Amino acid sequence: MLLSLLPFYPLISFLLIVLLKKQLSWWQTSVLSVGAMLICAITSLVLLNTLNQAPDGVITSHLWRWFSLSDGDSFASVNFSFYLDALSAVMICVVSCVGFLIHLFAAVYMKEDENFSRFMAYMNLFIVAMLILVLADNLVLLYLGWEGVGLCSFLLIGFWYQEKANVLAARKAFIVTRIGDTSMAIGLFMLFNSLGSVNIVEVNELATAQWQVGNNDAYWICLLLLGGAVGKSAQLPLQTWLPDAMAGPTPVSALIHAATMVTAGVYLIARMNGLFILSPQVMNYVAWIGASTLLLAGFAALVQSDIKRVLAYSTMSQIGYMMLALGAGAWSAGIFHLMTHAFFKALLFLTAGAIIYALHHQQNIFKMGGVLKRLPFESGLFIIGLICLMALPGTSGFFSKEAIIAHLWSSPTAGQALWWCAILGALLTSIYSCRLFFIAFLSKERFSHQVENLSSVGLKISLITLAVLSLVGGFLAPDLSTVFAKASQEVSHMVEPQWLHAVAIATPIIGIVFSWFYFSKYRSVEPMNYQKAEQNQNPIVRFCFSGLGFDRLYEILLIKPFVAIARLNKRDVVDQLVMSLTWYIGLWRDVLVYSQNGLMRWYAAAFAIGLVCFIGGWLL
Repeated sequence: MLLSLLPFYPLISFLLIVLLKKQLSWWQTSVLSVGAMLICAITSLVLLNTLNQAPDGVITSHLWRWFSLSDGDSFASVNFSFYLDALSAVMICVVSCVGFLIHLFAAVYMKEDENFSRFMAYMNLFIVAMLILVLADNLVLLYLGWEGVGLCSFLLIGFWYQEKANVLAARKAFIVTRIGDTSMAIGLFMLFNSLGSVNIVEVNELATAQWQVGNNDAYWICLLLLGGAVGKSAQLPLQTWLPDAMAGPTPVSALIHAATMVTAGVYLIARMNGLFILSPQVMNYVAWIGASTLLLAGFAALVQSDIKRVLAYSTMSQIGYMMLALGAGAWSAGIFHLMTHAFFKALLFLTAGAIIYALHHQQNIFKMGGVLKRLPFESGLFIIGLICLMALPGTSGFFSKEAIIAHLWSSPTAGQALWWCAILGALLTSIYSCRLFFIAFLSKERFSHQVENLSSVGLKISLITLAVLSLVGGFLAPDLSTVFAKASQEVSHMVEPQWLHAVAIATPIIGIVFSWFYFSKYRSVEPMNYQKAEQNQNPIVRFCFSGLGFDRLYEILLIKPFVAIARLNKRDVVDQLVMSLTWYIGLWRDVLVYSQNGLMRWYAAAFAIGLVCFIGGWLL
């Protein structure tokens, strides 16, 4: 019963806020929205405890029969049913608990916005879609939640639609993720056509029973599902929407980057592990896509000037680690990192939001400076988030990231090259994190106006709770052995050099030491001049600043040709063909109108001609 009600708490809140928004005060809207998320979080923890006591480690809930699918030979009933195991339990706890803390922060942060009720309603709907996605027992219901989070991201990224840039960012996110969604939809059609089922458990079992490793159908289906995952999780080559998504309010950035949308692709691959294990080649693609994305994002983050864009590229990089883990067969480590990342990335975004608010909505790190002195509380929490992001020993990020790196060297679908990519990514993470801290927090103060602290108790509760979870989250590693038992790979660690773990642990520390000397100029002098010099003179910096030129590449390869074709076809050939039918119908109308002239001789002649034609045709 509790499982079936879980998505309906935020759904009811969404409906009430939408219907009564004009009559609701800020306090009433906050109680409805945040209260629904609190109930969700409590219910998720109760369900987690209940699941631990379940004999088979699974809880199911059937609500109603949705519709049926048939391809002539196969018949499948698609139900609105929920399936809770260890994997989905981790996801609902992350979505609901972190989502509750973000909602609590947002209620304070967005208090003065004139569309506050609409914002909180969208946030609740986002949680509904994500809960449906992770609890669905079949791929059609999962796809419903999948499209739901895409819609909500569009609404929230473009929430301040009065500015054109925000609308363009929302549109970009919607279009780019639609490319991946189309790939995923085709993969689902092929999957049903091949196996005759859309139930997730049945699909994994049928695939294992009917197909051998390396099966061609499994290869293409996994490749298409991977297309959907890279779109939603902002991985190469569909990663360009994520940095621009920073146009939305800061709580939206935290929700998208920490608890909901970008983790959907990781969850999809993990959920379909029985299928992906049959295609080692696609798993190798997953690993290389993750490694390439984490390096791309790391280099881009090194030169960003917007604090939220730095964090956005760090999200892209950390999702890359999760994809790398899944591709290497480190399923549990990938989901573990998903959980810890949700804690410290939500902390970073929300703390950044508090700092931005205090500095009168200033987001340029080169125009900040002295934040550590002026905002010690927010700075202390931000430091906690950064050390977790850098994976310093003892933090949650350390435990989950080291679990991933430890699996790479001897993985049959990863290997030594990808291990070195992960190490380089960790070094880059440490360097751009230190750069951000030195420029914004330690350098010379560059604002003279009085800071405006968000002193709400609710805000402090959410930030402190996330800080605690970020520090101790490494001791909350979920046991996912039952979920991934059939997808585990036999990996021999006997050939691993002894220095691997030492290098992995020392890498972020090396990055800190390097940054301390390399970025010393930012701590002692005005860094604005360096920002201008870097962006105006150094082509490598400009290249990295633009996200390694992918937007420009897509503009040349896709956007400009499409616009040129549209201009050539401005009269629209298809429309002209349709309009020709109008002309044809109008012509016959004129003929028939002319023939109905009321003259008896005309009717008699027409009758005679028709009779002659009929008799002639009959005789022939």
